[in-house]
Amino acid sequence: MKTLVKNLKPDIIEGLASKLRGELIKPSDSKYNETRKVYNGMISKHPGLFVMCVDVADVIAAVNFGRDNDLLIAVRGGGHNGGGLGLCDDGLVIDLSGLKFVRVDLSNNTVRVGGGNLWGEVDHATHPFGLAVPAGIISTTGVGGLTLGGGVGHLSRKYGLTIDNLLEADMVLADGSFVTVNKDQNTDLFWAIRGGGGNFGIVTSFKFQAHPVKTVIGGPTLWPIEKTEEIMAWYHKFVHNAPDELNGFIATMVIPGPPFPDFLHGNQYCGIVWCYTGSQDKFDKLIKPAMDLEPVFAHVGEMPYPSIQTLFDGLLPPGLQWYWRADFFNELGPEVRKQHLKFGSSIPTPLSQMHLYPISGAASRVKTEDTPWAYRDAKYAGVIVGVDPDPKKADKITDWCKAYWEALHPYSSGGAYSNFMMDEGQERVQASYRNNYARLVKIKKQYDPTNLFRVNQNIKP
Repeated sequence: MKTLVKNLKPDIIEGLASKLRGELIKPSDSKYNETRKVYNGMISKHPGLFVMCVDVADVIAAVNFGRDNDLLIAVRGGGHNGGGLGLCDDGLVIDLSGLKFVRVDLSNNTVRVGGGNLWGEVDHATHPFGLAVPAGIISTTGVGGLTLGGGVGHLSRKYGLTIDNLLEADMVLADGSFVTVNKDQNTDLFWAIRGGGGNFGIVTSFKFQAHPVKTVIGGPTLWPIEKTEEIMAWYHKFVHNAPDELNGFIATMVIPGPPFPDFLHGNQYCGIVWCYTGSQDKFDKLIKPAMDLEPVFAHVGEMPYPSIQTLFDGLLPPGLQWYWRADFFNELGPEVRKQHLKFGSSIPTPLSQMHLYPISGAASRVKTEDTPWAYRDAKYAGVIVGVDPDPKKADKITDWCKAYWEALHPYSSGGAYSNFMMDEGQERVQASYRNNYARLVKIKKQYDPTNLFRVNQNIKP
């Protein structure tokens, strides 16, 4: 049985406060309710304490305090996790949002980033130098959570997953010690954090390899939902044979409103969101087969890389209700396409959608055992999300999402990309790491034998 924060004597909590530069926020404080909000408005947890860390010393003090007082610990970076795993009830939240810095080193095109940064802040710092680090597709996502889970996004086919570009990390471990991990130091830990999530310690800084990306050619092409099967069959053959410079994820969606033109609003579509890192003339030739399929809407053009990263930010602000389900897929065969048409035709709310991100190009050329991210041989990381601002629609979006997932799951590869999972139990976690799970357990046993860090997609020691 864990100790509850409310059972700790006030002088013990004051003892922690005296060791911090950052703030300690308690349930009685006026900021408490605002502080406990995360990106997913469906999540409402009531931690006993927040430690708002501003430096590594605060993180060490918080870890030692949580461990010594037998408290449940959650670690929060950007707070974007679908299942709200940056929070816990009654325990201690170690909040990293004050650990922010981005330093670009032009001598080797590397970027050092704080454990509390958001991806938009990284893009802002690297863009003036014509550089980018492969990340996701929403700029308000936290660097820590996305990286530790893998990092699939617009640049995956050209430059690999975010973890494939991670060179080094600084970490606070369960015993309160501080270590640096890279290909030469603490190599087992360095392997484990590239996809193994927050199981092994708290990362206070990351060092990434950046790549020359200034502008991209990108944006959506949309077809009526009735054409889903045709578009998916074409896309499956096309995208994996395209040059690495071209990425495009396919989706079933409803157009919710502006900035899209009026005639699209409220209708269901099968869409592809493109991102290309090459020249306009090459892109025009490459994209011609898609245009020959006569999309009802195509808004694809040159833009600064940070613009494609923020394309959906306005539609998906913090605080919406979210329900997530996910799987990896190898094929988009007739039965799979049929289900996408069926559920894509019955999307319950304008922001609910399904995405399939291609795992090919650079992302597929890393060996399965080189990182814990075990599905390099899958063709797609799929995710279904039920989304709406209204809490009254929580059941509606959840039911649709579950039904869509259950219809597709028999055709899946068995596991899911951990960043797209909610709290789904041990079996799902194991399936998502496949044969890498045993090695992760061994490393967990060594560095966190009591499972102090377990509010995550947990690997039990």
